[in-house]
Amino acid sequence: MRVLMVSPHPVYSPRGTPISVLNRCRALAELGHEVDLVTYPMGEDVPVLGLRYLRAHVPGIKTVAVGPSWRKVPLDLAVFTKASWALILHRRRYQVLHTHEEAGILGLLARALRVPHVYDMGNELAVVARNYGLGDPHPLTMLAGWAERRMVRSADVVIAHFPAIRSSVLTWAPSVPVEVVFNVPLGPGPDPQLASSFRSQWSPEGRPVVLYTGTLEPYQGVEELVDAMADPAVREAKPRLVVVGGTQKQVEALRSRATARGLSGSVTFTGTIPQDQVSSALDAADILVSPRSSGTNTPLKLFAYLKSGRPILATRITSHTQVVDERAALLVDPGAKKLAYGLAQLLGDEALRQRLSANAVVLAGLYSPDAFVAGVGRAYAHLGAPDVAAGRSGLAAAALGGGR
Repeated sequence: MRVLMVSPHPVYSPRGTPISVLNRCRALAELGHEVDLVTYPMGEDVPVLGLRYLRAHVPGIKTVAVGPSWRKVPLDLAVFTKASWALILHRRRYQVLHTHEEAGILGLLARALRVPHVYDMGNELAVVARNYGLGDPHPLTMLAGWAERRMVRSADVVIAHFPAIRSSVLTWAPSVPVEVVFNVPLGPGPDPQLASSFRSQWSPEGRPVVLYTGTLEPYQGVEELVDAMADPAVREAKPRLVVVGGTQKQVEALRSRATARGLSGSVTFTGTIPQDQVSSALDAADILVSPRSSGTNTPLKLFAYLKSGRPILATRITSHTQVVDERAALLVDPGAKKLAYGLAQLLGDEALRQRLSANAVVLAGLYSPDAFVAGVGRAYAHLGAPDVAAGRSGLAAAALGGGR
């Protein structure tokens, strides 16, 4: 099948949804489909067999921040316009419209043109609005919820990134098929030399390394993680916190917070690193942390954490508990005090760290590249494409290669 995919994001850039979109394209390529991807003007054209980038340019806009912003309005309009014209003018070329997030509104046009629509649902848009500080009664939150219900009902199949999404879809549109396809890391494994180099940079004196990777948006809970490092029980173990990711402005704000708490010698901020180096960074750590304060979408980092075989500290919220339980991660309630308690417990108990690590590796086996590609295949089978059984020879190798 030839797929018109629409992603209102800077694909590719090293952050959650753009990574997910690129990996979806990789899976579709392995399944034998071709993809024309309409996306923002910024981003890297990562080569993938059968993938063509169609960038919607907006004069004067060169960057866009994570989350809601005024710049997304003209960017989204440009993407939607370009995709709409492609669908109208070349509808015989495309057998499928595949949309992400707010681009799902184009499913209404696809229905009018009788083009099958796959809605790729990484999160509920109303939940995203709440994550960025908008309350339930806020007009934008209400509009997002209403629009997403329309998007779901326009779809011929929904790809849900985690079980909570599936539950919502079945509530809104019980007749729409839903396939749960967990995001998984499809990049290369760790480079031992690079991991050793990271370790030497971050902890030349041999202190335990506590690592966080990802964006630094408020809901990620990194401020609380920094505060937890100042707890006396944590200080006693002398760990070094390494924070990978974030914009320069976010990093500077967190660095000031760490300094104010007397942690300037105990916290390192690297900023963003290339995605293909992340697994090596994880390999250089002793403990991995996902301190999210709220949310239902499972972060991609959690699957990378599991695969790394390092002990994990995570908050006891739906984002994490729909994938891990107490056997594979130490779960604590959100907040600095609870995170400090968890850090002190992990730092002081080697047997606990070893047990969690072993269980994490076992659990990671359920979230393999084979399972990822096969899940996409099941979704497209609802549209008449051949189904693909998990475990097909070559899927994992193809996914890991990624064409990058």
